[in-house]
Amino acid sequence: MTSDIRWRIISLQVVMVVLLAGLAGAGYWGATFTSGYVHDELLAQKIMFPPATSPAIASLPAADRQAMAQYAGQPLDNGAKAETYANHFIAVHLREAAGGKTYAQESALAMANPKDTKLAATVQTLFRGETLRGLLLNAWGWGTVATIALYAAIGLTVAAVAVFLALLFEVFVAPQRVARTVRVTAAAPAR
Repeated sequence: MTSDIRWRIISLQVVMVVLLAGLAGAGYWGATFTSGYVHDELLAQKIMFPPATSPAIASLPAADRQAMAQYAGQPLDNGAKAETYANHFIAVHLREAAGGKTYAQESALAMANPKDTKLAATVQTLFRGETLRGLLLNAWGWGTVATIALYAAIGLTVAAVAVFLALLFEVFVAPQRVARTVRVTAAAPAR
């Protein structure tokens, strides 16, 4: 290998280490920022999971009760908890409030019957509940993005370390091997 090609390889390795390390740093920052932001915003809402023995949890279907029980009495402070609260607590109560109908279905009925105040109240309940549910699911989505960013940052860190080790090999070990090969070749008797 010529020295020109060797220096090109070393230069490429330096660029790759800097690039991969920079991307890993950005991934760690993104993961930390996003999960911290989701945490802080959810905590500011002061939503608490009901205690495990509360009627609010006891009245849920078995699968929903089990999902909620794991966070019983805890504050809603991360994406996973937001998803559980949205899909296993709010969604259940919204289905009960409207007899299984969606906001769109109830809203259409309310528009067809504008004097039905009970139906209008149900529509408002569904609207508010679905809005909160959607906001919580959005927090869950961003919490998931933070987790993916963390895993990507870890992968980029591993790649940066691997390229850095290859760079160290190229700078410190490879020249000694080449020099040893040249000495052995020079010392060999001619045929």
